[in-house]
Amino acid sequence: MMRFGLAVAAVLLVADQITKWVILEVVMQPPRVIEVTPFFNLVMVWNRGVSFGLFAHEAETVRWVLTGVALGITALMLAWLKRAERGFVALALGLVIGGAVGNVVDRLHLGAVADFLDFHLMGYHWPAFNIADAGITVGVALLIVDGLFGRRGAEQAVK
Repeated sequence: MMRFGLAVAAVLLVADQITKWVILEVVMQPPRVIEVTPFFNLVMVWNRGVSFGLFAHEAETVRWVLTGVALGITALMLAWLKRAERGFVALALGLVIGGAVGNVVDRLHLGAVADFLDFHLMGYHWPAFNIADAGITVGVALLIVDGLFGRRGAEQAVK
């Protein structure tokens, strides 16, 4: 399962970094709002905090603290992945690991995380996010589903 989870993480990391490069170097030259559909825009937002911009301070130390926390969580996820026995869990952990590393790369290389996907409805905009954020969110959701239902299904399969 370790190889599978790491492969998922690598695919997500590469997809995240390629999309960010395209947005930064091609699409957002100059930065602007691009209406793609009536409910989806491409925008350029620099997130110096965590999810939804929480803990976003201009202090350089915040960048390094958040990088350290993300790397610590990644290490814990890697240890969990090493013990994973099912592909579903390896997939979920791979998504979280790949997303976390993608955002760490941004913090180290760009000084902040590049967010550009903007969904909105009736004047309400969901905070802008990127492929790494989507991977983390989906991975965590899958881990919750597994925690709620996965063991029961695995136990019934053994009986």
